[in-house]
Amino acid sequence: MASSILSSIFGSGTAEPAAKITSIFIYPIKSCRGISVPQACITSTGFQWDRQWLVINSKGRAYTQRVEPKLALVNVDLPMEALTEGWVPTNDSYLVLMAPRMDPLKIPLGNTCEKIDGVSCWEWSGSALDEGAEAAEWFSTYLGKPSRLVRFNAVSENRAVDPNYAQGYKTMFSDEYPFMMISQGSLDAINELLSEPLPINRFRPNILVDGCEPFSEDLWTVMRINNLTFHGVKLCSRCKVPTINQENGIAGPEPTETLMKFRSDKALRPSKKQGGKVYFGQNLVCKESLSSSGKGKVVKVGDPVYVLKKVSSSEDAAA
Repeated sequence: MASSILSSIFGSGTAEPAAKITSIFIYPIKSCRGISVPQACITSTGFQWDRQWLVINSKGRAYTQRVEPKLALVNVDLPMEALTEGWVPTNDSYLVLMAPRMDPLKIPLGNTCEKIDGVSCWEWSGSALDEGAEAAEWFSTYLGKPSRLVRFNAVSENRAVDPNYAQGYKTMFSDEYPFMMISQGSLDAINELLSEPLPINRFRPNILVDGCEPFSEDLWTVMRINNLTFHGVKLCSRCKVPTINQENGIAGPEPTETLMKFRSDKALRPSKKQGGKVYFGQNLVCKESLSSSGKGKVVKVGDPVYVLKKVSSSEDAAA
């Protein structure tokens, strides 16, 4: 029976998808602006280039928008060819940064960097690759305090996600998990309750889908996208960042005040342990991330999302 169901979904193509991908976002530097891309390659730590860099203070600790909201105004750009599978940087390949009242900064993607120790990002600490004096001066000038730009040292470091939710998976400098999905329906639902609608960049997802009911993504535990298997492992609890206007770096009370009314753990999970959290979006892992072999591990805008397994309510979802 199981094989015939899968065959009907992936063989004949007759099953209806639950949604369709309408946008894909990567955030090369943690807490800086994201890039909307037509496709993204799956790596062992998430989408290629996502949260690969981090701005740190003089003690090696991560800067994020929670304490440095000006990072929201740093534009980041990559070569278009960097989005293709198997691409290798050349001497003319750069990560390009722009910010208000700052000259553009070009970070060579093929650069050989010095390793520095004592870098920390939330629960993780270890070594990272220092992008050098010019990048340090640029961020120090922009933020008005000593700063450096570092890159995750994938050769020697490993940052595992919480094994209680996803055993064996890892990420770079993302908050918790390699991917985060939100539906357009969920964004529309919260915007109907706000006096000023918010763009999707407030919530910083990797995958935006459309065609489903609001908050359907809460329930999806196994999905198939372009022959890749994604697992919804934990509802995304939200911090201060969605309250920060990504166009000017100024924080306000919304959307947290409104989310507290109907997306808090008290509202969604009344019989579970309460932590005063609000939830918006679903954290994901990709099964194919566990294997280094195989080609075609690419997700594209327009890909249908097939839901193979789901829970019956948000209260049943892991959080």
